[in-house]
Amino acid sequence: MRVLHITNHVQQIGNGIVNVAVDLACLQTQNGHDVAVASADGQYKTLLRNYGVRHFELDQSRNPLNLIKAAWRYQEIVQEFQPDIVHAHMMTGVVLAGILRNGYKYGLVSTVHNEFQRSAVLMGLADRVIAVSNAVADSMVRRGVSEKKLRVVANGTLGSPRHQSLKDYQPLPLHRPAIATVAGMYHRKGIAELIEAFTKIAADFPQAHLYLVGDGPDRSTFEAMVEKTSFRNRIHFEGFQPEPQRYMLATDIFVLASHCESFGLVLTEAREAGCAIIATDVDGIPETLDNRQAGILIPPKDSQTLAATLAQLLSDPKQLHKWKSRAKQNLERFSAARVNAETLAVYRELIINYDVLKVMKTEDYLINK
Repeated sequence: MRVLHITNHVQQIGNGIVNVAVDLACLQTQNGHDVAVASADGQYKTLLRNYGVRHFELDQSRNPLNLIKAAWRYQEIVQEFQPDIVHAHMMTGVVLAGILRNGYKYGLVSTVHNEFQRSAVLMGLADRVIAVSNAVADSMVRRGVSEKKLRVVANGTLGSPRHQSLKDYQPLPLHRPAIATVAGMYHRKGIAELIEAFTKIAADFPQAHLYLVGDGPDRSTFEAMVEKTSFRNRIHFEGFQPEPQRYMLATDIFVLASHCESFGLVLTEAREAGCAIIATDVDGIPETLDNRQAGILIPPKDSQTLAATLAQLLSDPKQLHKWKSRAKQNLERFSAARVNAETLAVYRELIINYDVLKVMKTEDYLINK
């Protein structure tokens, strides 16, 4: 197959959508397919090139003049590459690919990563819509996307071409017990609630430290919040880290306190590293934690319950060890290879349908003649 992935960029900044698209492109090339990525610039261009994936420059910045240029450029790319499948990972890409087919016979696939965004309904323009969790699929149906189009391919990045094996990472010398999150610095990631929860239990556990790994537009707000506490020297803003595994391997309790989360890819990596996990009971997170078997679920926007759960684990070494062990079980289903295989099956389904349609049209033509 000739597969064209469209994403906004290929920057190495911890964007889960970009990471999944890059994984698929590399693995599909390994499987013998002819694969290209259309996007703006980014560090992953080198990795893509090393795997034999072509890269086409496509700036999808949303201003009227640039969108006109992007439409023109997209048609040039399709004319040159002649894809069988166009796989759009973000909203602008699926709109471009859906509107500008102009007779090109490709199947259009979209993946819904952030269904909580209002624009996510536009992903339904595709012939097949991949949902990264059952929760996302249910949400898209409620928003009017046909069940016939939807296919659930649960997310997973373990064994990613972007990373070395977990055993090859050296854990960092963090203060222990270490509590950590790896997340964008956004209010919707529950960073404020995590800081509040830590300040509630910090006096009772004077050896504990909190590590906030990630960057984002709300970071300054959270830093100001920490400056007002008595525990500022035990709350660490680490910024974006290209190798978050080094933090996870040294973490005792990993927290994802998101207000909304389609899947929670980072939880699979925290599980592989053997962290005890506390996460909010929202959207796709329960699926990622095997419905409470691999981590503790708490209500969102509830710093009091989060604090109580942290205290419970920190004060009970046996419970902490139990949840660390349970996190590492049943990880095979989160492999990038499995995601790729199921995605290729969606592509083949579309191509077979197109071939059947061509045969039917030919038969109709011959009968009419």
